Amino acid sequence: MCAEYAEKKTAITGIGQSAISRGADKSALGLTVDAAMEAIADAGLRREDIDGVATWPGGDNNASGFSPVGIPELQDALRLKLGWYSNCGETAGQYGPIFNAIGAIAAGYARHVLIFRSVYEATARKSAFANALSRPNERQHGPFTWYAPYHVYAAATQQALFFQRYVHESGIRPEQVARIAINARRNAALNPKAIYTTPITVEDYLAAPIIATPLRLLDCDVPIDGSTAMILSHIDAAREGPHPVTWIEAVGTNMQYRNSWTQLDALATQAQPHVAKMMWSRTDLQPKDVDVAELYDGFSFHTINWLENFGFCGRYEAADFIGDGSRIALEGELPVNTHGGSLSAGRTHAYGQVHEAVLQLRGLAGRRQVAGGPKVAALSTAGGPLAGCFLLARD
Repeated sequence: MCAEYAEKKTAITGIGQSAISRGADKSALGLTVDAAMEAIADAGLRREDIDGVATWPGGDNNASGFSPVGIPELQDALRLKLGWYSNCGETAGQYGPIFNAIGAIAAGYARHVLIFRSVYEATARKSAFANALSRPNERQHGPFTWYAPYHVYAAATQQALFFQRYVHESGIRPEQVARIAINARRNAALNPKAIYTTPITVEDYLAAPIIATPLRLLDCDVPIDGSTAMILSHIDAAREGPHPVTWIEAVGTNMQYRNSWTQLDALATQAQPHVAKMMWSRTDLQPKDVDVAELYDGFSFHTINWLENFGFCGRYEAADFIGDGSRIALEGELPVNTHGGSLSAGRTHAYGQVHEAVLQLRGLAGRRQVAGGPKVAALSTAGGPLAGCFLLARD
């Protein structure tokens, strides 16, 4: 029997998501309030019950739309009285707020933590700064001094360098990579909130413009306006809630590599392998026990990498594992990104995956519901040295 780690004493009791669009008719704060209020109600709670708030990475106070809402704005809008709060840019990926909230609940600082992630990048695309690593005519610092001389101004050109190394070492072919995007689009067609729902084929994928070799347009996530929220509660409180208990079984948060976007010593795998190893060491579950995999897909490359690093297949065996796409389809052995992921449903920075995992485990995902009553979901986030993962399970 695995040790009784702190995460096993926490559960996701409520979920909420605002409208997802390519141009919102509400402010970023308005979308965040919508998601937060929905999550609170879904948990059977009131605003007065929320005593903790966490987000990633915190309000960025610029026009990029990357993180337009911080904790002070949301706390004030909801008139919350908090015992604990935290934003966290330098952490184990976008799931850092979840991991921090686990610690806060274990320490008794809070009992019900509201966790949110908001983006306003679709609207921000009207400016040149949207979704860019740097702005024109701005003096560079930190890792960006390594990128700027080589015209690496956007995440796609940055991540293409990692992906090229993976392609070189694995031998994966474009038509095999295509299956990730095709599967996402097929699932998105069953998601009423998804941005792109028109089916695509291998031919469509190969005909898509190259953004930065080997990344094509259909390998890249879709900037949106929207907010996703959840309530993480002590498991004792979860048992009193309106839903079956959906608890966090195990987490992976560590950093065993050089913590650097430019000097990372695991280019082809990024920082994922040790993170996954940590997670599996904290549970008696194994890869074969996972019913649905909601994997980070800022780029299709990340999903491919997580299939290997979670142990669903061996190193550089993802192409064969994916095959014709049937294994990762809704009806397959390991359904992946059942809501359409960031590639088609929209770039919610892996929080859309959490929302979807909870729906799947509750059996409330509608037309895209995985058959057989899934009980275990694997979730991940990634990108360079950022990596985090966890298992979500239900009674």
